Amino acid sequence: MTSIVRPFELSGVGLHFGIYTTVKVLPAKPGDGRYFVRVDLSENPIIPAQVQAVGQTTLSTELVVKNVKVRTVEHLLASLVASGIDDARIEIDAEELPLLDGSAQNWCEAIAQAGIQAHQNKFVQAPITPQEPIWIRDGDCFVVALPATQTRFTYGIDFPYQAIGNQWHSWSPAEQEFATEIAPARTFGFAEQIEQLQQAGLIKGGNLENALVCSHHGWLNPPLRFTNEPARHKLLDLVGDLSLLGQLPTAHILAYKASHKLHTQLAKKLAQISEQ
Repeated sequence: MTSIVRPFELSGVGLHFGIYTTVKVLPAKPGDGRYFVRVDLSENPIIPAQVQAVGQTTLSTELVVKNVKVRTVEHLLASLVASGIDDARIEIDAEELPLLDGSAQNWCEAIAQAGIQAHQNKFVQAPITPQEPIWIRDGDCFVVALPATQTRFTYGIDFPYQAIGNQWHSWSPAEQEFATEIAPARTFGFAEQIEQLQQAGLIKGGNLENALVCSHHGWLNPPLRFTNEPARHKLLDLVGDLSLLGQLPTAHILAYKASHKLHTQLAKKLAQISEQ
């Protein structure tokens, strides 16, 4: 089990509420896992980054304990789990994490600079290894955990925008660096939906500096960092959501047109089999 060597902090505007927030990540004790602390509230309530705490999943993943919430956790959690950080205390002074540049790149860089250390007394979590396929479906959208000898993620998307269309990406933690292959991929949205989402109280902090925006005429703010950047970003979100298991499962996780809702439903199913 590992934690970071030195604390670090990053600040910025949250995607949905548009509030400026500071996050401080600190070392934690062996076995504590990754958890959030709302330092802006009295008594500093703790919200574990565990699948049991999942709240709503509309356009981001929210964790909640006794009505205390923390939202848009997936980018930081993906960076921590992919960097091998098992235990971390994450202090936050508002309800939503900052979006930064829309990717996980800044988080990964900060973790690398903070340093990674192994705990002397080792707390070992039993691996999560499904023995048969576990499917979560919603119409033609799905996510499935397939038995495999090593962890792999494959993600497919399909949007009626010529600039995106049908894209796929596959990533194996043992073979490719998350920090270079997945973390730089930014969140994306659609110009035609912006007004509707803002009227619904969402994406108040989104702009052309922290999200890719696509219209039926093309990208509003090119260039892209990868030709299939949207597919890579969806894979990034999936890694973050499955980190709520405490570790990434030893399985091939295959997703198509999925969502935070389907990601976290799969995480709950995998948590159930790990408890059997």
